[in-house]
Amino acid sequence: MLKDMTLGQYYPIDSPIHRLDPRTKFLMTFMYIVLIFLFKEFYQYGLLLLGLGIVVWLSKVPQRFILRGIKPILFILIFAFVMNLFLTPGEVIWSFWKLSITREGLRLALLMMFRLFLLIMGSSLMTLTTSPIELTYAMEVLFTPLKRLGFPVHEMSMMMGIALRFIPTLTKETDKIMKAQMARGADFESGNLLSRARALVPILVPLFLSSILRARELADAMEARCYHGGEGRTRYRELCYEKRDAFAMVIFLVFFGGILWLPRIIA
Repeated sequence: MLKDMTLGQYYPIDSPIHRLDPRTKFLMTFMYIVLIFLFKEFYQYGLLLLGLGIVVWLSKVPQRFILRGIKPILFILIFAFVMNLFLTPGEVIWSFWKLSITREGLRLALLMMFRLFLLIMGSSLMTLTTSPIELTYAMEVLFTPLKRLGFPVHEMSMMMGIALRFIPTLTKETDKIMKAQMARGADFESGNLLSRARALVPILVPLFLSSILRARELADAMEARCYHGGEGRTRYRELCYEKRDAFAMVIFLVFFGGILWLPRIIA
């Protein structure tokens, strides 16, 4: 399951989405996440899924590779669906013992599942089409006004970039540790939930130690290169907006604005 995690991974390929400025992709992803929670109708999510499918096609990232990232969060999707389904009050349409399903609960459960699905898909698509270093530059530039308030923009952007960069590394490290433990007779799939949680202890301890070791090595490497923060630093590649970025932003705003206003037009 860990090898199926796509969040934080970068898929290097030449596509119209990869060529967009990382600031454009970051802003569009941020607005996309906000707008997801403003939609309240199923046809809005259907149109959003259609638009996301077009972006995936333009990105040239294999659909199987993107959908594979849903497997690690499948439990969260199911859990959110069940909790909203049975715990939302309203008009009862089915009941058994102390459990009951309401019309409002069914609607909310489906909407929440769609929201989480689209949220993960959109976030994964941004990291798949944007390298960690470009994403770090984008965040640093976009958050530059916060420097006037004393906010450590460069340090925050650097930490976010390092975190995204090491997600695939830690995932592979975890998978390696799990396989080593399974070769020694460890069982992570049988037993109840408590037994499975206890079985993870032999994984968490070496993973934690490995993470500390990698952090120390990274700190030593940065110190050896005389890293002292963002003051006076230059970049090998400066970010520059182009016509395709403006075109993409206009299409994005028109598409999402149309979906947002569609219920008012229909009403």
